Amino acid sequence: MQLNAKETTITKSLLKIVKFVDGDGIILEDIVSKKEFEVRLYGIDAPEINYCNKLKKDEIELQVPAALLIKLGYLSFNFLKDQVTLGDVCTLVQEQNNLVDKYGRLLGYLILNDGRVLNEIMIKEGYAKPYNEVFCEMLPMYQEWNLQAKNSSKGLYSIVNKF
Repeated sequence: MQLNAKETTITKSLLKIVKFVDGDGIILEDIVSKKEFEVRLYGIDAPEINYCNKLKKDEIELQVPAALLIKLGYLSFNFLKDQVTLGDVCTLVQEQNNLVDKYGRLLGYLILNDGRVLNEIMIKEGYAKPYNEVFCEMLPMYQEWNLQAKNSSKGLYSIVNKF
């Protein structure tokens, strides 16, 4: 991950993956304090796995049936779960100007113990798309990688051309 050097970031280490939420959310535990918190993977958006207002909005905007979006959401969720193991230690990198979302979840890039960035994997493999409603430092790269995944029919793009 190549964040702009002048961009202020916060890095939190000694975190353990304790639960999966969906294709763009995860629960981490601070190994020292034992406190758990939800992290929304910054800059990406995966289809929903439950019927909710966002799913209704996506169904109308994309002209894709809710049932198919939920199926895609579970494919994304299962792909995310295949990338990491519960109990894995990871590092969270946050951009100073966007630490939490409107639901109080921490926003961040999740660096896995092998050095890969989970947000990037989800985009590059076609299981999430860039989240364009909030700017993040990596958004231009995510848009480029998303287009490559779409053009290569990777991940969810092997089933649909938009999600």
